[in-house]
Amino acid sequence: MGVSLSPVLPSDVADVQAVIESDAAYAERVTGLPPGPADAQSLLMMRPPDVPEEHKVVLGIRREAELVGLVDLVRGYPEAEVAYVGLLLVRGDLQGQGIGRSAHEALLAWVRGWPEVRRVRLAVVATNTAVEAWWESLGYQPAGPPVPYSYNTLVTTAQRFERQL
Repeated sequence: MGVSLSPVLPSDVADVQAVIESDAAYAERVTGLPPGPADAQSLLMMRPPDVPEEHKVVLGIRREAELVGLVDLVRGYPEAEVAYVGLLLVRGDLQGQGIGRSAHEALLAWVRGWPEVRRVRLAVVATNTAVEAWWESLGYQPAGPPVPYSYNTLVTTAQRFERQL
C-alpha cells in the first residue's frame, strides 16, 4: 500500500476536517464528543506548551494526491530525543487496508531526519485500548504507568507507548 507523507497546508483544512469526520467513533472514544466543526483548525494550530511552532507538523497521508489520513507529530517533546505522535488517523472507510502501517513506516523515515530523536512516543487513551495491539505490532511497548487524561467531560487515563527509532 504505497502512501506518502507531506505537510498539510492551511488551504487543506476542509480535507483535514473530512478525514476527522470520517471516523466519528474515534473522536467520541478519545474526547467523549463527536467531531466538531473546528477540529481540523485545532489540529493544525494546537501544540504542547513551550513547544516552538516549527516543532509541530501535521502530515497528510496521501495515496497518489488523495488525502487518506493524518499524522500529528511533535519534534523534541517532551524531551529533545523524543518525537511525539499525537495522532495517526486513516479515513474511516479505508481502515484495515494497510494504509496505517505504510504511513507509520513513512513516519519513521520522516523522524529519522531529525538527528537528535532516538525514540517515538504516543499515548493511548483508556477508552481507545483496542488500538494497543496494533501499536505493539509496530514495536511499541508500554512506558510507565497510565497517566491522567481528560478532555471536556471525559476523565480517564492514557497509557504511554514508546519504541526506539
